[in-house]
Amino acid sequence: MTKSLVLLSGGQDSTTCLYWAKQKFDSVEAVSFDYGQKHILELQKAEVIAIKSDTPWKVLHCPKMYGSSPLTDSNEKVGNYDSVEDLPEGIEPTFVPARNILFITMAVNYALSRGIKDVVTGVCQVDYGGYPDCRADFIASMNMTLNLGIYGEHYRYEPLGKDQITIHTPLMYLTKKETVLLAKDLNCIEALGDTHTCYEGTNPPCGKCHSCLLRARGFEEAGIEDPLMKGEK
Repeated sequence: MTKSLVLLSGGQDSTTCLYWAKQKFDSVEAVSFDYGQKHILELQKAEVIAIKSDTPWKVLHCPKMYGSSPLTDSNEKVGNYDSVEDLPEGIEPTFVPARNILFITMAVNYALSRGIKDVVTGVCQVDYGGYPDCRADFIASMNMTLNLGIYGEHYRYEPLGKDQITIHTPLMYLTKKETVLLAKDLNCIEALGDTHTCYEGTNPPCGKCHSCLLRARGFEEAGIEDPLMKGEK
């Protein structure tokens, strides 16, 4: 029986990946992370999604993460913009250094304890928006490092095939529009109505932060109404 573990943030992308995994694997579990984020809504939404999709779910508690990101520092404000074109270039101010390194490492540790070698995460480099730890080269490096650190130096020369850890990134090369269309194909558009995307942590979403703008553009370009916004017009 094939088994996988999904990193479930409670957001649009990770929820789409959850439903992707349910079509690809016989058994799917999910984990979310308590890392000192300001908005507990993330975990609340992840729990709702896990329950409605009948997915075993666990919260992994991380050490407090530091830095100037407004996602973890209550003294920092989230940037608000009028359109996607106004988003700043370079590293996104909301970036939390080493967060995905920690999350993926903890997820793999938990996965192995459950006899799981396939780990799924919703990172994407097309609309990655200034997050270095959402790029394909980073994931490839993490995949190699984890296998070397767990199975030994011989992994570099004799890959372990089905016994190796594999990090799956089904959204890596998709635009937000393509991610919405994938969700449609996976029959999980309505499930996205339970997700949380807004960096301000508001419900309904602020519509002005980096994440809200990219989400809105994706649904608009896909020609599909965002279920999160039903009744908000």
